[in-house]
Amino acid sequence: MKCDVITLDNSAAGSIELADDVFGLEVRVDLLQRVVRWQLAKRQAGTHKTKGISEISGTTKKPFKQKGTGRARQGSMRSAQFRGGATIFGPVVRSHAHDLPKKVRALGLKTALSAKLAEQKLIILDSAVTEGKTKELVSKLEALGWGSTLVIDGSELNEGFKLAARNIPNFDVLPSQGANVYDILRRDTLVLTKAAVANLEERLK
Repeated sequence: MKCDVITLDNSAAGSIELADDVFGLEVRVDLLQRVVRWQLAKRQAGTHKTKGISEISGTTKKPFKQKGTGRARQGSMRSAQFRGGATIFGPVVRSHAHDLPKKVRALGLKTALSAKLAEQKLIILDSAVTEGKTKELVSKLEALGWGSTLVIDGSELNEGFKLAARNIPNFDVLPSQGANVYDILRRDTLVLTKAAVANLEERLK
């Protein structure tokens, strides 16, 4: 399918042919959910921890004799029912990461790209190059009407564009190898350069 190409100055720069097997797939919400959940699970620190009975400092002596007191039998003051005692079945340090097949990950990325195109929120940019300052880039973005935006460039980012964009809120810039489902979906508009389209099609075909 054909898609128009624009420049940062909002002028036409021809058109580009997008591969149907990368940008024209059926949108599957279940697949996107699986990939996003896999991404976020890998990011969890998993450092939550509570103390078990063996980790509580305190005496190991039986608090009082087993029989004859009229009270419930107790074996340790470090048990969960006492103040300062252990936590039963509490969280432990662990990894939340789980496996997801490579084919499912690739299909999820293609589905995310197809979803943006179907919503008409995919824009093809001639190149993401600027020598100006953040103020100049912000004025260009306002003219283009880009608010919450992710820009994906080729294998190397333009240094001037990266520096100008890094302090703009809700505006992210990634190289093509960093393209992922979560970042694509969390921004309203997806902007791909022609170099990014070529790299992504080569990677996902």
